[in-house]
Amino acid sequence: QVQLVESGGGLVQAGGSLRLSCAASGRDFNRYAVGWARQAPGKEREFVAAINWSDSTTRYADSVKGRFTISRNNAKNTVYLQMNSLELEDTAVYYCHADSDVRATMTIASDYWGQGTQVTVSS
Repeated sequence: QVQLVESGGGLVQAGGSLRLSCAASGRDFNRYAVGWARQAPGKEREFVAAINWSDSTTRYADSVKGRFTISRNNAKNTVYLQMNSLELEDTAVYYCHADSDVRATMTIASDYWGQGTQVTVSS
């Protein structure tokens, strides 16, 4: 069982940066792949980024490549999403999710989900 709590969301101007954090509790968290997904108003939830547990391999959605960076600190049971050059289209609720199967995180089919944190990008 894994519990996930996101933080770091807020209001930022276009071109600015935010860093989201996902704090996890539960046994063997460092054996879980972790991802970030987002859902904008009126749209379906979509994959943003994921990081594997074994070798920290990362994957990104095309829309955020080069702007977002996912990382993890297993000693702190925390995963981060550094978001730079934010665009209006990045406005959404961002969710942290985890699964023992990295493929689940890449298809946002993870077993464990946080409650989400709102990111709003203004012009």
